[in-house]
Amino acid sequence: MADRTQRTQDTRETGERKRLWQQPSALPAPEPKDGLSYRWIRTSTLGEADNRNVSMRFREGYTPVKAEDHPELMVLSDVDSRFKGNIEVGGLLLCSIPTAIVEDRNDQMNQKAQQQMDSVDRNYLRESDPRMPVLKPERSTRTSFGK
Repeated sequence: MADRTQRTQDTRETGERKRLWQQPSALPAPEPKDGLSYRWIRTSTLGEADNRNVSMRFREGYTPVKAEDHPELMVLSDVDSRFKGNIEVGGLLLCSIPTAIVEDRNDQMNQKAQQQMDSVDRNYLRESDPRMPVLKPERSTRTSFGK
């Protein structure tokens, strides 16, 4: 007769996989909400308040996130925080901004970067001579099937 284990000893706990430990994130990510983007804003560096950065971000449209709006974060805010009731960790304040503003800002920054690249290219290629070009023209290959 085969050695059998009793049904009472065969439980779910013994059949589960061992749970692996994961290092927790220093800055938790809030649950995403439609139309809002989140960002951690620096409020201090090495114990020195960074009022300039905070006020600049507030003027951009960022608003501090209330701790009561995101109970899933389970974060104890800094003891001497200037932003009571908000989520602040290690000199970083969780803020939200409408996604439309973020997309508009990204479009403007991409356009500005493209203008700068075009300017650099024009300035660089101005020195080019057709007999000895600085940059070789883009080559393209074509495959044609004929008779």
